[in-house]
Amino acid sequence: MVHYKELGLVNTKDLFRKAMEGGYAIPAYNFNNLEQLQAIIMACSETRSPVILQISKGARKYANQTMLVHMARGAVEMAASISKPAIPVVLHLDHGDSYDLCVSCVETGFSSVMIDGSHLPYEENVALTRKVVDFAHRHDVSVEGELGVLAGIEEHVKAAESLYTKPEEVVDFVSRTGVDSLAISIGTSHGAYKFPPGVEQPPLRFDILAAVEKKLPGFPIVLHGASSVIPEYVEMINAHGGSLKGARGVPEDQLRRAATSAVCKVNIDSDGRLAMTAVIRRKLAEDPKNFDPRNYLGPARDELVKLMKHKNEKVLGSAGKA
Repeated sequence: MVHYKELGLVNTKDLFRKAMEGGYAIPAYNFNNLEQLQAIIMACSETRSPVILQISKGARKYANQTMLVHMARGAVEMAASISKPAIPVVLHLDHGDSYDLCVSCVETGFSSVMIDGSHLPYEENVALTRKVVDFAHRHDVSVEGELGVLAGIEEHVKAAESLYTKPEEVVDFVSRTGVDSLAISIGTSHGAYKFPPGVEQPPLRFDILAAVEKKLPGFPIVLHGASSVIPEYVEMINAHGGSLKGARGVPEDQLRRAATSAVCKVNIDSDGRLAMTAVIRRKLAEDPKNFDPRNYLGPARDELVKLMKHKNEKVLGSAGKA
């Protein structure tokens, strides 16, 4: 077993407490490869933001779980080389779908895991989440649970429509499971197509968020599916051979408002994918003879750094909080 402290990682407990006291949210950025990981560490170190490195079940398989241990250690050491003191870094399993997967992640250095039983009947969600919490807490690993279902597609997580979190369930769920944070559904959704074409974009359900805060005062809340699907990147992709018609995301002003509440972790994945893909498509179109990955992955990484610095400084308020 590799414990996360051996890798220089931290869990989310102190980070969430400080975020709630300070009125900001910690960025949870997904990564799948070296360039994305480099960009996350560079952006967050340069803005002095704590960060949660998120990896899904599919990304863990893609990167190889053995390699991932060394990537996490490298990320921590890279952060220490950029700024001192080094920013706090969490390695988090995003949308874990089974007890065995969560156990495997705890045993290979993750400092935080999410067990997503939101697709299950309520009592089964409670039982599965409690089982994961019992194991993870023995190793000082934080656990995130979920109530409510987000629409959209993110790898193995798929739902046709949102099922908003029921505020009347949250106290029972948290008390019976012992989770350290709770992901709720208030209108965000997974992927780049968060709202149907031609349909007016509804605002986030801040009334539900307020009701949850009232039921669980001082408890950390998480927002999934919080990419803004920045039009600049969608247009760049479409202009260079892509086809992302009608892609729309969550307005940044609504995310900023959420970050000043009990929401202390905001998940961002699609925005990073769009930024990198946009630049890669443009670079390859501009120079069809280019076959050196560094010549298109490097600029894509630089664009991702720019995007994440913007998120930390202008949207989440996490800059300068490390």
